[in-house]
Amino acid sequence: MDVRALETLRTVRTQGGVAAAAAVLHLTPSAVSQQLAALSREAGVPLTERVGRGLRLTAAGDALADAAVDVAVAVERARASLAAFTGAAEGTVRVSAFQSGARLLLPPLLTRVRALGGVRVECSDEDVAQDAFPALTDRVDVVVAHRPDGGAEWAGDGSRLRVVPLLREPLDVAVPREHPLAGRDRVRAGDLVGEEWIAVREGFPVATVLAAVAAGSGAAPRIAHRINDFSIAEAMVAAGHGISLLPRFTGGGHPGVRLLPLAGVRAGRRVEALLRPDTAERLVVRRVLDELVAVAAEVTGASA
Repeated sequence: MDVRALETLRTVRTQGGVAAAAAVLHLTPSAVSQQLAALSREAGVPLTERVGRGLRLTAAGDALADAAVDVAVAVERARASLAAFTGAAEGTVRVSAFQSGARLLLPPLLTRVRALGGVRVECSDEDVAQDAFPALTDRVDVVVAHRPDGGAEWAGDGSRLRVVPLLREPLDVAVPREHPLAGRDRVRAGDLVGEEWIAVREGFPVATVLAAVAAGSGAAPRIAHRINDFSIAEAMVAAGHGISLLPRFTGGGHPGVRLLPLAGVRAGRRVEALLRPDTAERLVVRRVLDELVAVAAEVTGASA
C-alpha cells in the first residue's frame, strides 16, 4: 500500500474531513479524494462513507488508519536508528503553545535549544478549545496543551497520541487590591457568591475549573465578560471590573491585583506536550522535548 495514501487516510480521521486534511497535507481536496478512492480499491472494501455533507471513516477505514499509525512509527523509528548511527539528530522542530503557556515556557526553551548544535525551533501560539488540541499535532511537532484538573483525557490518547506531562499550574482567584477579600490568605467558593466574573470562553480548560468553583458554592457564577487573554483579564480585574481565575505562574504581575489560592476546590490545569507517535520517534524532536521537560521542571522547582 502507498504510505502517502495511508497518511492521507489517517489525517482525514484526525482532521474530521477531506477539506481540513487537504489543508494540513498541502493537497487539493480532489487529490485527497483520489488517494482515498485508490486506497479503497486496493483494500477491496469502502474506507469512507458519507454523513450528511461530510465524510467519515468506516470501521474498515478506522482499522486501516490505526495500522497507518504503526507504519508511520516504523518508518520514523528506522530513520531515527540511522540518525543515531550517523550522529545526525539535527533539523527543525515546530512547537506551539497556548498563549500563557507560550509566555511561560517558550523563551527559556529557545534559550536552552540555542546551545544544541544543529537544532532549530519554530514557535507559534495556538490557543484553541480543549478538544481541538490533538488535531494540531498533524501540522505541529510538539503541541503544548492544557486541560483542567480531573478533566477528561485527550481524545485519541493512547496509540494515536503521545502525551508527555510537563507541569500542574494552580489557578488562583484574582481580585483588585482594594477588594474586601484581598487581605485574606485564601478564599473558599462560598466567599465568591454574587461576584462578577471575567471568564474565558466555554470549551476552554479554565471554564471547566470555574464550573467546579460554582458547584462548590452552590450558585451559578455571574459572568460579566468573556476574555481569553489573561493579561487583558488581569488589567480588567485591576480596574475593578470583576474577579477572575488566573494561572499562578504567569498571572498576578499587575500591581493592582492580588492572587488568592482557593480552599476546598482543586483548581488547576495540567500542562502537557502532545505529539503524534511517529513524530515522537524523531531524534531531533526528542532532543527538543527533553529540553521542554527540563524547562517545566525549573518552573515548578522555582515555585515550590
